[in-house]
Amino acid sequence: MRTLVIDTATRACSVALFDGDHVIAAAHEVIGRGHAERLLPLIAALPDNGKADQVMVNVGPGSFTGIRVGVAAAKALGLAWHIDVHGYGCLALVAAMGRSKLPEAKAIDVVMTGGHGEYFFEAFDAQGHSLAPVRSVLPADLPSFATATLVAGDIDPQRTDRQWLELLPNARHWPHLRADHPLAATPIYGRAPDAKPATLPK
Repeated sequence: MRTLVIDTATRACSVALFDGDHVIAAAHEVIGRGHAERLLPLIAALPDNGKADQVMVNVGPGSFTGIRVGVAAAKALGLAWHIDVHGYGCLALVAAMGRSKLPEAKAIDVVMTGGHGEYFFEAFDAQGHSLAPVRSVLPADLPSFATATLVAGDIDPQRTDRQWLELLPNARHWPHLRADHPLAATPIYGRAPDAKPATLPK
C-alpha cells in the first residue's frame, strides 16, 4: 500500500511517499511560514504527484495555520483520489524520532514551541506509549511535568542532567510511529484559539 505523509504542523514542511514502510521519495524544509504556498509543490514533485492509497497527516498540536493547511490538503486529496485520510500526533512523531536514534529504549519527554510563550508537552514511556494527553504549559511549570532524562523537540531545557535532541517532525520518519491506532484527520491545537467569538450586546 502506498501512503502519502504530510507534515506542516511546525516551522518545518515535509512530505513523503511510502510503499509499505519503504520510502519512495521525501522532502523536508524548515521554512518558518508559507506552508500553504510550499506544500502543494512539494507533493507535486513526488513520483506520480504523490498519488497514494491513503494519506497520513500531522494533526498537531503546533502552528494553528500550519495544521489547518496540512489537514485541508490531506482531505482534499482524499476526496480527489477516493482514499482514506488519517492523522498522527506531532509530539508522538518527535518522540518516535528521538527513540529511533538510541540503541536502547528510553522514556522521553517532548517539548515543542506553543503559543504565547507556552510549551506543548507530552511524556512517553520506553515503549513509546503516551503517559498523558498533550498539554500546554508555562516554562516555569515545565520541571514539574518533565522527569525523563531524555528530552526531544525544539526547546532546549538547559538542564545538565538531561540529554536533549533537537528535532522537528519529519514525514520521512513516519514509519517509526506505532501504526496500530491512527488518529482522526481533525486538528489538535493543544490550547484554546487566540481569537474569541464576538458576543452581541444584551
